[in-house]
Amino acid sequence: MFFASDNWAGAHSKIAERLLAESGGFASAYGTSDLDQKVEAKFSEIFERDVAVFFVATGTAANSLSLASVQKPGGISFCHTEAHVAEDECGAPDFFSGARLATVDGALGKIDPKALATKVARFPQDAVHHGRAAAITITQATEIGTVYSLSEIDAVASIAKANDLPLHMDGARFANALVALGASPAEMTWKRGVDILSFGGTKNGCWCAEAIIFFDPGKAKEMHFIRKRAAQLFSKSRFIAAQFDGYFQDGLWLDLARHSNSMADRLRAGIEKAPNAHLAWPTVSNEVFAIIPKSSAKAAEDNGAKFYEWPIPESQPELVGSDETLIRLVTSFATTEADVANFLACLG
Repeated sequence: MFFASDNWAGAHSKIAERLLAESGGFASAYGTSDLDQKVEAKFSEIFERDVAVFFVATGTAANSLSLASVQKPGGISFCHTEAHVAEDECGAPDFFSGARLATVDGALGKIDPKALATKVARFPQDAVHHGRAAAITITQATEIGTVYSLSEIDAVASIAKANDLPLHMDGARFANALVALGASPAEMTWKRGVDILSFGGTKNGCWCAEAIIFFDPGKAKEMHFIRKRAAQLFSKSRFIAAQFDGYFQDGLWLDLARHSNSMADRLRAGIEKAPNAHLAWPTVSNEVFAIIPKSSAKAAEDNGAKFYEWPIPESQPELVGSDETLIRLVTSFATTEADVANFLACLG
């Protein structure tokens, strides 16, 4: 019962097999191999337009270098208060970009457009002392398992466009959000006004595969140098390409996301039926947040369950009772129905 994170899951067998098949022979390095070019073309096919693709090793690298590519002296990037870039990346976006992050509140992990517009207005382009607005980044799916609707992305994008700011999307769980919405990759990104995407594969069955996608290749020229300077240009990049090649084969990436989301659906349904547990807030991706008795949490842990206790939101201290705990459960491509059933059995 491994619900601590989808990062805990291994690699899907089809992706591992594709990686193994590529391990023999010779191929040109630094992104110039036939396989690299094949996968880059596949990304353009998936997104229904020519895109520029840059493979990197981690989501932190993808986010940090994406923001670095659009920064300027005194630049401010705007993100949600609970965004991964602000809470879990050890200042890497600031370090690599030389800019600052400004956080914006919003319900259910999503930036509130009115609050964003107000915050952006505080940093006009001539604000020498305070800094100037440079970029906006949103997380899809969010850190708390929710998903921006297409209209909600539109609302953020309209503010970005009105202020001539690039819009970045942190897509560490991109596939999970995509299948939850039932949208196409194009509909959830550039057709909404997204300029740059951190496309994640690691959380959804890959071994180590992330990509930075520019929807306007003409704006990606500096990324070649930024990526190299950040030590993210792999000599044997075909091994990242091989993972993506297996990932995309026959729509595997979407099937894996559907499976993990469906396992989360089972968890949500079971928790709602449990007599002493309930969902902390509604989610639609592969993350579930539940309030359960401390005794149930201990029983689950004693039976081998792995999950994280989650901080109680400062704005909702009354959310959790004295004998309860707030936990996060994350499903993956490797989660089974038995895993879910065994966990729910611990709730009584």
